[in-house]
Amino acid sequence: MRKLTFGMNVSLDGYVAAPGDDLGWGAPSDELFQWWSDRVGATGTALYGRRLWEAMSSHWPTADQQPGVTPAQVEFAGRWRDMPKVVFSSTTRPVDWNTRLVTGDAVTEITRLKAEDGGPMDIGGATLAAAAMRGGLIDEYVLVTHPVLVGDGKSFFTALDNWVNLALVETRTFPGGVLLTRYETRR
Repeated sequence: MRKLTFGMNVSLDGYVAAPGDDLGWGAPSDELFQWWSDRVGATGTALYGRRLWEAMSSHWPTADQQPGVTPAQVEFAGRWRDMPKVVFSSTTRPVDWNTRLVTGDAVTEITRLKAEDGGPMDIGGATLAAAAMRGGLIDEYVLVTHPVLVGDGKSFFTALDNWVNLALVETRTFPGGVLLTRYETRR
């Protein structure tokens, strides 16, 4: 069974995006950017919802060709392009950069993917992750908490029918007071 991890930058009040999908509060330090890049490098398959896919695919495919690009950005762009990706959307077409589109039921497809052989999977996008949370499919939660209150926006967590018990397995502090906490789901 493949491991499924939901990890994103999150504000202290629990949002992954401020109103208007504003992500300006979550700019990573060099150290945090490298941590995210290493995570992409270790991911067997990334699962994206439509909005996060559109944001990532509008920048990273050619980011390494932009003026002033850093070596870390070049590395991330290459890792991102090479990583197998699955996009869940009924409206997005076409997809590229080692990506497959799924238009059917996300929980059914994620369940099938988890049962396959292969490396760990990361799920990104709060709406897609919410469906996986409600389906009991997430094995690990990674919150990269930034010291900012945005007041409203897209929440990291969704309403659940049942409690999910977690075990803290890692904490790490990054520059600027950013705190990584990693929890495994207790089954």
